[in-house]
Amino acid sequence: MNVTLRQLRAFVTLARSRSFAEASELLHLSQPALSVAIKNMEQEAGGSLFDRSTRSLQLSPEGRQFLPVARRLLADWEQAFDDLGRAFSLQQGKVSVAVMPAFAVNQFPEALASFQRDHPGINITVEDIVMEGVIDAVREGQVDLGVTFEPEQLDGVDFLPLFRDRWIALVHRDSVLAKQTQVSWAALAQQPFIAMNRGSWSRASTDLAMAGARVTPARLLEANQMATIGRMVSVGLGVAAVPELCRGQMESMGVLCKPISKPGIERRVGIFTRRRHAPSQPARALINCLRLHFTSASEGSWQ
Repeated sequence: MNVTLRQLRAFVTLARSRSFAEASELLHLSQPALSVAIKNMEQEAGGSLFDRSTRSLQLSPEGRQFLPVARRLLADWEQAFDDLGRAFSLQQGKVSVAVMPAFAVNQFPEALASFQRDHPGINITVEDIVMEGVIDAVREGQVDLGVTFEPEQLDGVDFLPLFRDRWIALVHRDSVLAKQTQVSWAALAQQPFIAMNRGSWSRASTDLAMAGARVTPARLLEANQMATIGRMVSVGLGVAAVPELCRGQMESMGVLCKPISKPGIERRVGIFTRRRHAPSQPARALINCLRLHFTSASEGSWQ
């Protein structure tokens, strides 16, 4: 069935006014044009929607049955179009983002607070998942965008860099390394070394750096989360190496953060979007907010 929005409006207006002359004036149509619109709609429906006589115009039984449906369709359309306009103007809408936990805890909340102040009508869903999960979620269209470290390959996703991060060493305040201005991988390897579990990109990075420095940890402890690693260092279980974006979180636990001498680990952090799929207006707004926030942050000293 091919009934147009114009015909629905004509039907509802004529049903309310019961006069072609009045309905034509309300719709800003000529009476012949209104008559054609109603006739075409009746042809599509398969029968008369109005009982016409020289003295009156009344809805047919079928017309009376269809009238509340037509009113609901018009109301739904107007609401949907209004919602669409509000989404384009960023008065309402939603955006979902996948973020690696280290970023979700340490850098993302401040940027998100700024976004919410500017766009209080936008609902945000945040999924803090491991780096590999972030990229998969974006690639499969489960989220609008993701934020994590840049991988070796960008299959099916586009990458917009925000800032460059480097790994730092975590040591206990009573450690023999506490007074050093920077520490080497060799010095870290002489202590119990706390690393992320095998299979993670972070673990692969520290393993590669130690291999480059030709050292192997004398003793190895493992954990699943950066926060757990920081806590383990804070109670003196060993040393660790984590992204510098975790510095604030680690220092809040009383852990000392030290630069690591070469070979260092550096990697860009940025925004991932699904290739060949344009982001929604709310997603674009969040991307712009993140770019602005970290352009300003790069002028500070946290990096």
